[in-house]
Amino acid sequence: MSRLRSAAVRPHRLAFAIAALLPFGSVLAQEATTPAPKTEASTLDTVQVTAQRKVENIQDVPVSISSVSSEKLDVLGSGGNDIRFLSARVPSLNIESSYGRAFPRFYIRGLGNTDFDLNASQPVSLVYDEVVQESPLLKGFPIFDLERIEVLRGPQGTLFGRNTPAGVVKFESAKPTRELDGYAQLSYGTDNMWNFEGAIGGPLSERWSARVSALYQRKEDWVKNQNPAGVDRGAEGYDESAARVQFLYEGDAFEGLFNLHKRHLNGTARLFRANIIKPGTNDFVPGFDKGKMYTDGVNFSELDTWGGSARLRWDLGDYNLYSISGYETAESLNRGDIDGGYVYTFDFNPADGIDAGQPLIGARFPSESADGLPHHKQLTQEFRLESDYAGKFNWQAGLFWFKEDIRIDSFNYDSLASGNPLSGHAIQEQENKAWAVFASGEYQATDKLKLRGGVRYTQDKKDFSASVLRAVPGGSPVGGPFREHTDVDDVSWDGSAVYAFNDNVNFYARVAKGFRAPSIQGRVAFGTVTKADSEEVISYEAGVKADLWDKRARVGFNVFRYNVDGQQLIAVGGGTNQANLLNADKTIGQGFELDLEAYVLDNLLVTFGSSYNDTEIKDADLGVAPCGGGCTVTDPIVNGFARINGNPLPQAPKWVHNLTARYSVPMGDGAELYFYTDWAYRSEVNFFLYESVEFTGKSSLEGGLRIGYGWNYGDYEVALFGRNITDQTRIVGAIDFNNLTGFINEPRTVGAEFTMKF
Repeated sequence: MSRLRSAAVRPHRLAFAIAALLPFGSVLAQEATTPAPKTEASTLDTVQVTAQRKVENIQDVPVSISSVSSEKLDVLGSGGNDIRFLSARVPSLNIESSYGRAFPRFYIRGLGNTDFDLNASQPVSLVYDEVVQESPLLKGFPIFDLERIEVLRGPQGTLFGRNTPAGVVKFESAKPTRELDGYAQLSYGTDNMWNFEGAIGGPLSERWSARVSALYQRKEDWVKNQNPAGVDRGAEGYDESAARVQFLYEGDAFEGLFNLHKRHLNGTARLFRANIIKPGTNDFVPGFDKGKMYTDGVNFSELDTWGGSARLRWDLGDYNLYSISGYETAESLNRGDIDGGYVYTFDFNPADGIDAGQPLIGARFPSESADGLPHHKQLTQEFRLESDYAGKFNWQAGLFWFKEDIRIDSFNYDSLASGNPLSGHAIQEQENKAWAVFASGEYQATDKLKLRGGVRYTQDKKDFSASVLRAVPGGSPVGGPFREHTDVDDVSWDGSAVYAFNDNVNFYARVAKGFRAPSIQGRVAFGTVTKADSEEVISYEAGVKADLWDKRARVGFNVFRYNVDGQQLIAVGGGTNQANLLNADKTIGQGFELDLEAYVLDNLLVTFGSSYNDTEIKDADLGVAPCGGGCTVTDPIVNGFARINGNPLPQAPKWVHNLTARYSVPMGDGAELYFYTDWAYRSEVNFFLYESVEFTGKSSLEGGLRIGYGWNYGDYEVALFGRNITDQTRIVGAIDFNNLTGFINEPRTVGAEFTMKF
């Protein structure tokens, strides 16, 4: 049996090999009978989460929350996919990137940030092993050897701090245990894809235990350059590795968990493709071939991150005292051919007699750039005291401190000159300090009614400077430093109630306020330093959580509405070649979310998630620069700016649906054959703040399939898998210069996998 599970989750009664073979401790794992004749019906295990900074049944938490099971993580990660595979796999979650694997951008309920700057803040916070990952380059740490992932929707400022007005994505690694256990998993697939991960852990002494986990992924370039003079011959390959070492000390009244982790990525930056969008539509141009590129620039992505944390707990009788110390650092350089290549044509079909190398629209121009992070350091410290009374009232309170120092180098290159020489250089530097004090309490008002509330005071300071060290032709002159300073404080709060209708059904309601600290944008090579003031969100939600059908089914449903005052937005205008921060007067969002899982049959487990998000920018005077040419803008144009009042937020699909189904066939003697399929749908999205026919991403439906055979009661498994099995190709983002440049989703991957558990 798998021992890779949280101590807070009761042992799962597993006999089917698939559940036992998983490299992660399953939170939503099915409770099944052995391959011998059944004596009882399959039921769902209780899902334990830490959304309120303590272990609770997910059904008792007054927050819209999804917990992703380890089996889902194992399946979705087949084929070497990065963290973006979580997109649309739970309600209201979207993830995209214009950097590839290095820099994911998260959106919950439509709230996110399309800013591509390495200094960008996001309203969705990522918390890894109780340590916030503030830099966007930290948010893409590979997913392996985890206990669970929790997605918390709505403001979480009271317990998780600033920059969480949209929600939190929370990761928890599998911890060391007192028994020797581990796993090894190896897969091979399309484009010479190799994926290995494994872990081993166990006791070191009476008090100490340890766990070592590792991951290695590689894939060859599957896009070939058709430019005979191109610097790079291929793209979209990668070579990535990561490791985590943990030590756990368990004393009589003290526990310490120490974590060291590291990541290395050597791969391809996002591949931009010029003129792949047919004018007047959001279709691909005729004859588009995703396996070909036409670039004259250099493309690569290099990233190294490492960090450590110490999570300490003292048992003081009626109280628990926690200390969480974290250190993170990153170093990176990403370079790409931003203009999308050297082909300026709207037709790649040779049958029509058009030479794809001849320009049909727009002027040829070079745009090749790189962003580097040569210096980054993040320090965090939290102290938290939690009561453990036997009575009706319990509370927790704490202090939090954060410090981040960064330097960003922005380089420009001349793609039209031999050797693509450097043509411009600008730098940004920022120091960010923040501290907070918080408290939260819960009161069992009656046998059926529990009330909760919390408050957090935060102060946030930023000192920023930017300089142009070498002027880009046609850009800003050499100058600087240009300085900005922000100093704000804020009070976040939340209040909620849970009413137990009966032992299986809970109703809840919640209201919460969150905020995002001011942001500073300093891409001074083509513009000036811009600043966006704080944004504040008030969110309202109400819902029901229920265990049904003698715990053979579980459902969560909620409705919500939020109002954002002063929402921070990034206006990326190809017409001005600038990225400017601004604040919208108001944004509203509303919708619903549904999570359902059920044993339709004793050997058929089905999960279904769905969400509807209706977002709208409300600012009658707000205008942004549109594209540089070639696109069909549908917003009113006033003095050269597109008015965006009434537009939905970018990268905010109205609909998200996801479905999984797992059917198992007992084979006797501890063996099992199973079939697993998963599907994720999102509706169309805008790529930019303004609305344009060409820059509206089509709806997307991607599916996966896995067939596996396990034996020896879960000690071994072989599986065949396919990701994006229909080979759907979609434009998922764009550059709005004058040549309709876009980038696309990942292609179909098929492969085989072997897992061994001990």
